[in-house]
Amino acid sequence: MLRFNRKIHKSVSNDSIVEVTETNGIRSLHLGSVTIQSSMKVKSPFELDLAYTRGMMGFLLFSDAIKNVLTIGLGGGSVPKYVYQFCPKISQTIIEINPQIINIARSHFAVPDNDARLNVIQGDGLVYLAENQQSADCLMIDAFDAHGIPPDFCSQDFFDVCEKALTLNGIFVINLWGSDKNFDSYLQRIERSFNNQILMLPTGKPGNIVVFGFKQTPDLNIASLRARAKMLEHNHKIEFLSFVDKLCEHNTNNNRQFFWNTLERFVMPK
Repeated sequence: MLRFNRKIHKSVSNDSIVEVTETNGIRSLHLGSVTIQSSMKVKSPFELDLAYTRGMMGFLLFSDAIKNVLTIGLGGGSVPKYVYQFCPKISQTIIEINPQIINIARSHFAVPDNDARLNVIQGDGLVYLAENQQSADCLMIDAFDAHGIPPDFCSQDFFDVCEKALTLNGIFVINLWGSDKNFDSYLQRIERSFNNQILMLPTGKPGNIVVFGFKQTPDLNIASLRARAKMLEHNHKIEFLSFVDKLCEHNTNNNRQFFWNTLERFVMPK
């Protein structure tokens, strides 16, 4: 089938270029390049089109007590919209530094206006994290720009601050690019910040990899995770059972339980 990529919006401000394209009913956000930062089905704006966004919802496998989510980086707002629509017990704060992105997320990607459960703040995510320690049950980082992950969002200091921003049983979630030459360094820094308590979930070959970090050890029993995945799939159009399989494939376990503090813990996707 012939696919036409139609540009429907372009916003230029200083050095920032934000573009919106549409192909066969899929609307996508670009930040000055052809790379897709966010996608949305125009007829189903609250569903999650990209696999990595569904992978970021994997935090639901590890806790049923998440009351608030803090997200750094709005983009097209795919995950915040999904949480808003399908997780009504969770409130959210989203920090986005670029006002263009906030405007376009609302005008072209159906991001709701602020209310009691959703608060989009224009601001510096680094500053917000430093000023709001022990505040988030779940912290999501999806902060790519036209050149990849900004340097300030992948340093050891940054991951340390992320750990401090979480509540006692908080969960850290970050989207990384598996083919990034610095991926191993980022992973090692996250391990240091979270005392080796991390799991890796590849969502493509060799594309996005979602990494989970834990302040406290969650239930790592694989049978329990599968049972929870089945329950979640009754209420979500997300492949949670497949996620458990991928976690087993790429993280150290004995077919019954995952383990921390072991050498060669991860199996990278080919």
